[in-house]
Amino acid sequence: MLKKMCLTLCLTAFLAWAQDDEFDDSDFVSAGNSATATEASSESGSGSDDEFDDAEDSYVSRSKREDMAARKKFEEDQRADEYANSLRRRDWLKDRLMLEIGMGSRAPFMGETGMGMGFGAGVEYITRWHIGAYGSFGFLPKGTDNDFDDIELEGGTGYKVGLNYYLFPKNPLHLGLSVSYGTVYFDHDVKPDEDKIRPLIKVNGFQFDALITYLTNEWYYLQFSVGMYYAPELGKPKDENVSFTYDKINKEYVSKVVNQDGMSKTGIVFGIMIGYALPEFFPDDTEIRRREREKERDRASR
Repeated sequence: MLKKMCLTLCLTAFLAWAQDDEFDDSDFVSAGNSATATEASSESGSGSDDEFDDAEDSYVSRSKREDMAARKKFEEDQRADEYANSLRRRDWLKDRLMLEIGMGSRAPFMGETGMGMGFGAGVEYITRWHIGAYGSFGFLPKGTDNDFDDIELEGGTGYKVGLNYYLFPKNPLHLGLSVSYGTVYFDHDVKPDEDKIRPLIKVNGFQFDALITYLTNEWYYLQFSVGMYYAPELGKPKDENVSFTYDKINKEYVSKVVNQDGMSKTGIVFGIMIGYALPEFFPDDTEIRRREREKERDRASR
C-alpha cells in the first residue's frame, strides 16, 4: 500500500514538472510582430523626416546663397568706394564750386594804411586743371572818424575778379597763386563835405596774392591770402591823380588824404575767406553710388 502511494506521488510530481516545462511561443510571436510593426513605422517615419530635412536644407541653402550674394555686393561696393575715395584723395581740387564770405583784400578790398577792410561774398569754381576762376563783391561800412566824433566816413562798394592756381592737390592744405583785377585800395578825403562826411576815394588795379587754402572732399573751405596791389592810376601825375587836388590859394597840388604824398600805387594787402564747397552739386563716384543705393532701398521698401 505504501509503495502505491509513493508511486502515485512520484507520478503526480513528474506530470506537474512536465507541464511547467512546455515551450510557449506566444510571447515570442507577439514580440516579433511588435518589432515588425516598429520597423515598419520607423521606415514610414524616416521617409517624412528625410523630406523635411531636404526642405530645410533647401531653405538654408537659398538663404545662405542670398546672404552670400548680399555680402558679395556689399564688398564690391566697399571696394568701389575705397577706390573712388583713393581717386578723390589724389586730387581734392578738381571740379569744386565754393560759395565764400570774408573780409580783406579778396572780399574785395583794403585801405587806410592796410588796416581798413571791406566785407563781401564771392563764388569760385576750380577746374580739373586746378585753375580757379573767382569773383567777389563787397562793401565798406559807413563809420565814424577816429579823431572827430561828429565827422563820419563814407561807405562804399567794390568788386574783384581773378584767377587762382592751386598746388598740392593730394594734400588738404593747398598753396596757391592768384592774380586779380578790381577795387584794390581805398582812402577817405581829409576834408569833409557840408554834411560832415569824409568822401570815399577808391581805386581799381591789379592784385597778386599767395594763398593758403584748406580744402578736402568735405563741405568746408578756408583760405588765407597775402599779397600786393598795384593801382596804375595812382602812379599818374598829380593833375591826373585822384588822390591830389589843386590848391588855388597856394597854386599847387596837395594831397586829398592824410598821407601828404597821396595814396600809394602799391601796397601790402591780406584777407581771409571761409566758404561752403557744395559737394552735392559736383558729387564724386562714391556719392553717386550712395545715392543709387538709397534709391534702390526706397524702391524695395515700396
